[in-house]
Amino acid sequence: MNTATRKPLPLPGGHGKVLLHSCCATCSGELIEAMRASAIDFTIFFYNPNIHPVQEYELRKNENIRFARQFGIAFVDADYDSDNWFARARGMEHEPERGIRCTMCFDMRLERTALYAHEHGFAVIATSLGISRWKNLQQVNDCGQRAASRYPGLTYWDHNWRKDGGSARSIEIARREHFYRQEYCGCIYSLREANARRAAQGRERAGPGGKD
Repeated sequence: MNTATRKPLPLPGGHGKVLLHSCCATCSGELIEAMRASAIDFTIFFYNPNIHPVQEYELRKNENIRFARQFGIAFVDADYDSDNWFARARGMEHEPERGIRCTMCFDMRLERTALYAHEHGFAVIATSLGISRWKNLQQVNDCGQRAASRYPGLTYWDHNWRKDGGSARSIEIARREHFYRQEYCGCIYSLREANARRAAQGRERAGPGGKD
């Protein structure tokens, strides 16, 4: 879609800038282009301690940085506190995707996003997590609302980025930009589940490094 034909995106509450939590370049590409087309002032916040192993984390982060630099977008590289994530996931190792482990994971990442927003003068937060059809959009939005409710005056932007062709455009942008294509959601348990599915289908195992 030509940016000139996009409908302007009104920010909730008439606010002027957004802190965008990004999980990867592939998912956030559409959000970035949509916000740029609407002349929204935003900063990318990369906090994803769930991504395993660290080599995979660095690949996804660096692709995100590369895309942000094309447009001069501010990028916050938050801590990779994976030990904290594993501690929170203890006892949930065998929960299914979209279950309580994912709720914990979304909560953790969006709570840190909300804290940063509160401390640095952002009134609105958003996330790229919900654009993927592999995610439960309501689950993501519930976590975002919970995180924002911790701070007076902070709003979670629950715009449905999938609609009006958003999901398709995210794929187009990823192909156009030759983004690194991850083969699993991110955590070690999602990798285990991805490989179980692949084994059942007679396919090669997924792993860090994926495809570009």
